[in-house]
This record gives sequence, structure tokens and C-alpha cells, in this order.
Amino acid sequence: MDLRDLRYFETIAEHQHMGRASAKLHRTQQALSSCVRRLEHDCGAALLEKSGRGIRLTEAGKVLQKWAQRFRYDAEDARQEIAAIGKGLTGHVRIGIVPTAAQFLLPAVAQQLLVEAPEVTLSTTVGLVDVLRPLLRTGEIDLMVGTASTVEDGLESKVIAEDAIVVAASAKHELLRGSPSLKDLVGYRWALQPPGAPTRDWLDHTFDRKRLPRPRVHVESTMLLMLPTLIERTGLLSFISRHHLQAREGRPLLKEVPIKEATMHRRLVVSHRAKAYLSPAASRVVQLFSSASPED
Repeated sequence: MDLRDLRYFETIAEHQHMGRASAKLHRTQQALSSCVRRLEHDCGAALLEKSGRGIRLTEAGKVLQKWAQRFRYDAEDARQEIAAIGKGLTGHVRIGIVPTAAQFLLPAVAQQLLVEAPEVTLSTTVGLVDVLRPLLRTGEIDLMVGTASTVEDGLESKVIAEDAIVVAASAKHELLRGSPSLKDLVGYRWALQPPGAPTRDWLDHTFDRKRLPRPRVHVESTMLLMLPTLIERTGLLSFISRHHLQAREGRPLLKEVPIKEATMHRRLVVSHRAKAYLSPAASRVVQLFSSASPED
């Protein structure tokens, strides 16, 4: 099989339309049809079938799509590894990172990397794990710094930090005057991430287990970095990393509402594709995340 044919087939499989694949690749539809015929001859099976005005993959086509992607990864890894020989710490590292790690871990990593290897450049994509994981699998980012989940095929992860998600309020909030329980939180309004975010779902289920009404959400936002300022200004409750409770300008703006059963413990990990080539620069970034701490 020709690697170019496999790359073309990946695009055809992605668009499932010869016209759109032709436009993307700047190749004629006739050239792409010839590519498919060569691959079908090599595989001994039909790879595409008609579907309305477009095409779709056969079962054999789906298998080849998976292996074509893997061949492309291997070829690119080989090119990068050969190019890296003798170069030392140079190059570009693409990182996908969750907001808490971006705010509290990334600055120390970037600072140390700039000292050790000023020729290494970084690009970051900040988002939730569900958004970042597909980017890692397709090779659009080299590393993902996110929350630990179940072991996933094709990815390798290393724990880099422990984190606690707690109920937080303005330092002047009335809840801080006593010893509140989970039930005491029911009457207050909240600023939270939307349903589907791991921390939001965990909190909702905590109230469910105690047969209490779920938090009454007044402001819902995916912008985590906005929440500390928002709850300090509005008096709303929220559910955020304990790292956000650090004092600023000598005074605490937020405080933890100490309720043990409403404290979520999680681990932050740095992940990359299993058995994929990691450049010396990317490997060093992994090491720096492993030794970084929010206090650095």
C-alpha cells in the first residue's frame, strides 16, 4: 500500500463524499477513485459503497480507516524522531490543558522551560477533557493535561497533582458564621458549570444521594476562570478548585464552606498517545508538569 493513497483515503473516509474530498486535497475525483481502486485491490475487499448522494465506508473500509490513521502517526513520529537527532531541546509542543491546570501549573512549567530550553515553543488549547481527548487521539495536540478517568486504550497517563473541588463562597458570606451541612446549602443560589461537566455532575449526584433538591443555578458558565470573581461579587455559591481560594492582595476574597461530603477529590494527569514518539522537548514538558506545584 502506498502511504499517499492511505492519506487520501483518510480524507475520503472523513468527508464520505468524493467532491468534498477532492476539494480538500486539490486532486481530481478521478485520481481519488483510482486511489480507492488500488487500495481495494490490495485489500481484496470493497472499501466504499453508495449512500444517497454520497458514499459510506463498508466494514472493511472502517478497518482500513483505523489503520491508515495509525500508519500516518507512525510515519510522522519517525520523521520527527529522525529530525530530532542531535538537535537537543528544540521544537514546538502542543498542549491541551484544563483551566485549573492552565492557571496554576502551566506558568511554573513555562518559566522553567524558558530557562532550560529557550528554543522550545509552546501552544496551548484550554478546554475540558471531553473536548481535548479527541484532539489528542487525532494527533492535533501532543500532550493533554486533565483530570484522571478510567484507563483508556491508546493513551498513557502520569499523575502530576492532587486537587480538591470544594463549595466556595465570598469571604463575607453568612454560611461561614456557623457549621453548615449539605442541607443548609439548598436555600442558596449558585454559579456552576453546565450539566455534563464532571464537577457539576458530581455535585448534582451528591444532592441526589441525600434526597435533596439539586443546587439552584443562577449563573451557568463554561468559563471556569470567571467563577471566582463572579462569586466574590455576587454572593453566589460555587464549586471550584481549592486553589482558587488563595488570598489576593493580602486578603482572602473567597473561602471554603467546609462540608466534607461536598468535597470532590480528583487527580490531574498528563497524557499522550501510547507508543507514540515524544520529542525530547515534549518529554521534558511531561517531567516539568510532574514536578510543578501551584505554589511554584
